[in-house]
Amino acid sequence: MITVAGFNTAIDRLLRIAHVEPGTVMRADHTQVSPGGKGVHVAQALAVLGEEVQLIGLVDEHQASFITSHLAERGVRFIGVPMPGDLRTCLAIVEADGRTSEVLERGAAIANDVIDALLKACHAALPGSQALVMSGSLPVGMAADTYAQLCASANVPCVVDASGEALLHASRAAPYLLKPNRDEAAQLLGREVNGIDDAVAAARHLLDKGVRHPVVTLGALGAVAVDARHAWHATLALDGVRNAVGSGDCFLAGITASLLHGDDLAQALRLGVACGAANALNDETGWMDNATISHLMPRVSVKPL
Repeated sequence: MITVAGFNTAIDRLLRIAHVEPGTVMRADHTQVSPGGKGVHVAQALAVLGEEVQLIGLVDEHQASFITSHLAERGVRFIGVPMPGDLRTCLAIVEADGRTSEVLERGAAIANDVIDALLKACHAALPGSQALVMSGSLPVGMAADTYAQLCASANVPCVVDASGEALLHASRAAPYLLKPNRDEAAQLLGREVNGIDDAVAAARHLLDKGVRHPVVTLGALGAVAVDARHAWHATLALDGVRNAVGSGDCFLAGITASLLHGDDLAQALRLGVACGAANALNDETGWMDNATISHLMPRVSVKPL
């Protein structure tokens, strides 16, 4: 069992538009609504890979049945913690040429009793878990060091994908795996990350700070991962990208599942990149299929640095 703490659940809305023209009235060619938030994407991607997975996150009374049934169909056990008001909405606008714009709501502030219920549910779910994956922004009102505190108390390998203060605190808590992107790595390193060499420097900085598997994702430039003995760079050129939103979450699911199964870092990085690419070739945000992953795996270039 892998437990995912994706506390800040959302509703994803995907709009396909021929071309965005600011200041005008535009009509969508296609609309898709699904449960969202980075934790949702990671959890359902892990389930695609055959993992037993449970997800802990906020839910409101209007969306509880929709989210629970949708995730159950995807093989994810959802442990919803009720909150007053409405869940936040994440809007992705995808143009015909593949350019994507996102508008992400922060969500309403949650009270201490809801925060306590989230943490209690997380701790209750950990016995029997192989790992704890903490993914996405924290709900407004939750302490910035929440992920770091969970790393210290979980007694299982902890994987973190966060940003801002939550990432900074987590980077000091010696997680099993930390996955900043280029901009987040720059924040941690204190200088710009402009290419592969900078990404390796950022990853090695995190390794020196106690992160067992630091991974830096670089968008079209692929991803870099290091351990005590090696540094690797993985890339995959893609044509026909449909929707890249959620690719980092699918990448995280792939590399996490592979490492937990005992694969070496190069093989884990290969699966992660294939999973992220499989999402980018799909219409739905944060979703992939095994046939596409299997097709892409041999095409991923993994080189030692």
